[in-house]
Amino acid sequence: MNSSQEQNLSEKRAPAQAAEDISRRLINTLKDGGLKVTIDRIDQPAYMVNYNLEITWYNEAARAWLGDFDHLPEESKARHVLQHLSRGIYGQRADNQSVFNKLHWEAGRARLTGTAMAGTEGVDRIDASRGPIMEFPVHLRRQNDTEERYSTYVSYFREGMLFVYTPELQENDGLLGILARRDEVIRDLLKSHLPVLTDVAVLVADLQDSTLICLELPPEEYFELINHMWAAMEPIFRRYYGTHGKHVGDGMVYYFFPQPDCSYLLNAIRCASELRAEIRKISQSWQLRKNWGHTLKLKIGLHEGSEWLGTFHIDSKVEFTVLGDTINHASRLSDFARGGTIWASKSMMSKLVPEDRRKLRYGIRRRDAEGVETLVEATFSPVSALIDPDRHGKKLKDIGGLPVTEIVEVIG
Repeated sequence: MNSSQEQNLSEKRAPAQAAEDISRRLINTLKDGGLKVTIDRIDQPAYMVNYNLEITWYNEAARAWLGDFDHLPEESKARHVLQHLSRGIYGQRADNQSVFNKLHWEAGRARLTGTAMAGTEGVDRIDASRGPIMEFPVHLRRQNDTEERYSTYVSYFREGMLFVYTPELQENDGLLGILARRDEVIRDLLKSHLPVLTDVAVLVADLQDSTLICLELPPEEYFELINHMWAAMEPIFRRYYGTHGKHVGDGMVYYFFPQPDCSYLLNAIRCASELRAEIRKISQSWQLRKNWGHTLKLKIGLHEGSEWLGTFHIDSKVEFTVLGDTINHASRLSDFARGGTIWASKSMMSKLVPEDRRKLRYGIRRRDAEGVETLVEATFSPVSALIDPDRHGKKLKDIGGLPVTEIVEVIG
């Protein structure tokens, strides 16, 4: 790093020591009861971005930094924070743009790939894993060449990164105190989550024959079974960056959004495959326990689209929801799936890059003249050609013309 870079983005102390100092201040703030600030009352510029660096929340103080817009663009791809910072009060200078580039690169390095942001090689690393909040000294210049120094605090959440810029000499214990209360912070942020039009893959899974299973089990055992299933599957959703939509009894909805370093579409398919493997293990354990003949199976439907993402919230509960046909079609595909199968729409499969499609074994099962069933690989069929209209016609009418395929296996 040259002297100019050191001046613009410098470390006042070693990363380990900095993280230790912040953690100590957090503990002291908590002990002193200094939790007077809430997210909606932070008066310093603050914004949250997802791991594609797309803005999902900002406060009024950050508006001038981000370009002084009336409203953020509807499409998530047009919300890239560096584009907006380049239009703000500091963005007219190339040296400030370089500072912002390096700041967000360092903050997101744990998740971003080496090619996600160009022109940021050679920046000294600050280890974000050493503490719940990282401090980045940032030096910016106004158009009249006046230097302004900030301590930028970055707090990490599953949903993204929260940036707060404070004047360098300002006492920040109150701010650090509220950032320490991670559950409260993310709940407040999600309540203010801006509706956004985004690409999304939707996974809907439902327990097959759940009504019969509920009738056969005592109530406490039925709820134990359902809780066992969801507890075992939650780590799988986390591994593939699934966002919880809602649970309806023994069913579930999860959303998969674009990621900087992996395919969100393949994530949804891999997740579905691992869910199927996990339910088989759970089924075996309950068969041994109950000495019954039931085989637990999940009916899984997958679909993709571009939809509005927003949140519903009542008191302390926040729930993501997607509006539009994507979730409805995924739900109908889940209704269509039987025998523990996974069904995906042709549009979803077509948007996979060829390399990812080759990692999947999929197709339509056909019967020959002798009634022998064969998988015709890499083919699709409209739902209407795969169902008995007398039995399922009305329920699946909405997706009768939707071309689909069965995901048989993930092989790579």
